[in-house]
Amino acid sequence: MRTRWSSDVIVVGGGVIGLATAVVLAERGLRVRVWTREPAERTTSAVAGALWWPYHIEPPASARAWALRSLEVYEELSGRPGETGVRLVDGIFGGPDLAGVESWAAGRLAGLRRTTAHEYALGPGIRARLPLIDMSMYLPWLRRRLLRSGGTVEERTVSGLAEAEAPVVVNCTGLGARELAADPSVRPVRGQLVVVENPGVDTWLVSTGPDGELAYLFPHAGRLLLGGTAEDDVWSPEPDPKVAESIVRRCAALRPEVAGARILEHRVGLRPVRGTVRLERAELPDGRVLVHHYGHGGAGVTVAWGCAEEAAGLVLPAASS
Repeated sequence: MRTRWSSDVIVVGGGVIGLATAVVLAERGLRVRVWTREPAERTTSAVAGALWWPYHIEPPASARAWALRSLEVYEELSGRPGETGVRLVDGIFGGPDLAGVESWAAGRLAGLRRTTAHEYALGPGIRARLPLIDMSMYLPWLRRRLLRSGGTVEERTVSGLAEAEAPVVVNCTGLGARELAADPSVRPVRGQLVVVENPGVDTWLVSTGPDGELAYLFPHAGRLLLGGTAEDDVWSPEPDPKVAESIVRRCAALRPEVAGARILEHRVGLRPVRGTVRLERAELPDGRVLVHHYGHGGAGVTVAWGCAEEAAGLVLPAASS
């Protein structure tokens, strides 16, 4: 097989799921190429708020297992924040029930406890120290790690997965799977956020108001990410000024110093949501192995490493045969 093909695996899709999957495969000795329509810095992954948490992803049991495995990786990467962009940061979730979180994360989340009324006055909440990832640093680092392992990244658009020139093809195309895998069940959940100058906020905060609207603040060096939205089946990639105003207003209600912060950027991302993550082995029309790996919703960063390792388990027997 190695004499016929120039690579063992082609991963189609260059977001965080595709890159993590490619890294795992390359570090296990396979010759891996990533085909991506656009560089990682212009994918949905680049827009992610990127706080570690299994958000908007099914099925819960698998997602939590993938997330906890990924947590191990991010904890290790947090030792090199200037290189990887991964830090462990304290913060508060307003609303979650501690017992529910402890049922799957007991003993794994640093500093996990209920909030006090002084810390969060709007009701019940939990406090924990979680990975917060600067995607502007992390995605280029992930690509460099792939290249160091002998993988390659090529920018190209495909009209069909069978175009990939390898014995095994891994489909990590997110929303692109609607067409490439003929799967209309994968759909967008639009997220919008506002980037402002950081007025001194050094902890993250996620809060769901009584009206169900989400507000979050994620601090990075020199900037603060404010969010957010979760609009089902909305395809527009353009920021909505009224939505942006509402985001800033909700965040300022939680941290008043945000109200006067200078706006640096508006971002929109379309989360690839599916009833459940599709992680399964199939065949291309010519009999070659196809591994579907998409539909991670708002938790792609959170589950990437655990999910990539499971995907690699589907790839390796075929790629080494």
